[in-house]
Amino acid sequence: MLQRILVILTAASCILLNQADYSFAHSESHEMRDEWEPVSAGPLTTWTAPLCGKGKFVIQPFFFYNRTRGAFNADGDYDSLPKGDKKYQFQEQLFAQYGLTDRLEIDAQMVYQENYVKQNGSSAHSEGFGDSYLFMRYCALEEKGWMPHMTGLFQLKMPTGKYENADSDKLGTDLMGATSGGGSWDQGLGIILTKRLKPFIFHADATYSFPQQVHVDGVKTRYANYFNYDFGMEYFLPKGFNLSFEVNGFLQGDKRHNGVKTPASNIDYLAIAPGIGWSNSKIQTLIAYQRVMTGTNTDANDSIVFTFVYTF
Repeated sequence: MLQRILVILTAASCILLNQADYSFAHSESHEMRDEWEPVSAGPLTTWTAPLCGKGKFVIQPFFFYNRTRGAFNADGDYDSLPKGDKKYQFQEQLFAQYGLTDRLEIDAQMVYQENYVKQNGSSAHSEGFGDSYLFMRYCALEEKGWMPHMTGLFQLKMPTGKYENADSDKLGTDLMGATSGGGSWDQGLGIILTKRLKPFIFHADATYSFPQQVHVDGVKTRYANYFNYDFGMEYFLPKGFNLSFEVNGFLQGDKRHNGVKTPASNIDYLAIAPGIGWSNSKIQTLIAYQRVMTGTNTDANDSIVFTFVYTF
């Protein structure tokens, strides 16, 4: 897994450096480039490196409709849902930012979801809070010349979603915690890069997280460390419109139960998300379609997402 992570980081660095060199050689002067600062909601999942600014408070609600068309098994093969079965979810997220200084901000995210399953003629529905997150972001470098905007990230996942004592009559719908580490307080460190090349803006981020050992249904459980990586691109059109496209990835090794590794329990997936947005100086909007293309031990989901950003 570590080798895959290093390969991904190396490839991402090469792409960003090549793009930055192209920007330096072919774009306008630095002063003229600074004047081009289009506003947008940003990509769906990929972080953007610029911060909100000192004393500013920003909210961004997300509205998801997630439909599961099947699953990728332990061998990475796709299995569609049996005929007549259904699995879908409505999810509402609220993401908030507050600028402590021009270079330091704190962020928070909370999730509420409604899960629905129809399986073998039986149906179940549950709703509740998922896991929550706290973030701290520090701007290490603002965009200058061929150098991208660079921001460091610290994140803390809090296990506010139910992760054990599943009700057998609920068909798994009552478990709201993250499958990557249900019940665990996860710390994560990451880096975010943003680079402008008119009429494009490119974003990339990578985060490595460290779950803590927990007890799940009385079993001592240790989830493996996991790695998130995202690449996003925005293309700006006249009259406040923009198109976006992003790639989102996740990698996690096998978990351990009572100190013994569980074979073939690793999780990974790769998703893509095209979208279209409209923005002005006060509010930014985005509607996107997200699809899990491949993976291991994960659901194959199709999602429609709407979000908007409002700055106070």
